[in-house]
Amino acid sequence: MIKAPHLSFLVCFVLIAGAPISTFADQFVLFDETFDFAHEEAVETKSHLFVKPEKFGEGYPKNWTAPIDYRNGTVHVRIEVLEKPAGDEATTWSLCYIPNKGQKNGYGCTNTPSYTKEGVYEKDVKMTEFWNNDSIIWAEGIKMMSLVIKDTSGGQGHAHKREDHEKFFPTKIRVTMVQVSKGARYDASLVPGLKKKGQ
Repeated sequence: MIKAPHLSFLVCFVLIAGAPISTFADQFVLFDETFDFAHEEAVETKSHLFVKPEKFGEGYPKNWTAPIDYRNGTVHVRIEVLEKPAGDEATTWSLCYIPNKGQKNGYGCTNTPSYTKEGVYEKDVKMTEFWNNDSIIWAEGIKMMSLVIKDTSGGQGHAHKREDHEKFFPTKIRVTMVQVSKGARYDASLVPGLKKKGQ
């Protein structure tokens, strides 16, 4: 006959062993893409590039609020400017989340750091602080990302509209967006294909 303390241990073991195994992901790569962008293409797309779900990284969730809370986490924005025209014209990119279901204006955007030279530029952004982040129903997920090349004059400074557009095009960039869950920190070592510092 099994004594009560041993029985309790056995019951607990069976319950734990029979429970579904859950995993916690601190971050996932939303996308990591390299783009060549010429002025002729930018005129057609109004300075927009698009990233569709088939280009999203492994672990991309349909629901950004549960079971893992990415909506209240951060996004690590990394842009590697591989080629740009000569000169020091300040350039930035709006990075817009296009949701499956929106409200208010229907989408929200963060942005890259502004730059004037080739190189790597990075920053962390709170998901609750970028422009119109509350226009997205995060529990319904997103269907696309829209990247918009701009000058630094403000929201409507689309580069294709500039008379001196040759200061912006052609360009080649690599953009990596990494979503980090609430309470976690970005870890570059977990992102495939990124060079470590010093390499």
